[in-house]
Amino acid sequence: MNERDERKTIPIQELNEASNCSSAEPYALMVLGDSMMPEFEEGEIIVVEPSGLVKDGSFVVAFVNDEFIFRQLVQHADGWMLKPLNPMYENIPVADIDVAKGVVIMKKRPGKRSEQKSYL
Repeated sequence: MNERDERKTIPIQELNEASNCSSAEPYALMVLGDSMMPEFEEGEIIVVEPSGLVKDGSFVVAFVNDEFIFRQLVQHADGWMLKPLNPMYENIPVADIDVAKGVVIMKKRPGKRSEQKSYL
């Protein structure tokens, strides 16, 4: 991979600290990796609502193990877990829904005006 192709990952908390946006305003992130395939492909843009309603089955940006992660929040008999859609990755058990820091409300494929999906 050459220098032009290399992506820089900016932690969400740094982005929020450098932004003039209110912490309650929606923000956009690019999906990196394949943990949420096939629903979310690498390179797609997700719009996250920080004050969105978190419920069973919501796609969320969560803070767990000292990092932000994009997963589906799922309730099960023993509590809650962050579930990747790709079965190659493991579920992450969490104590409660407070780990969710925002709910995905929409996705869009860059450069494709008609390719977007709402999750409201």
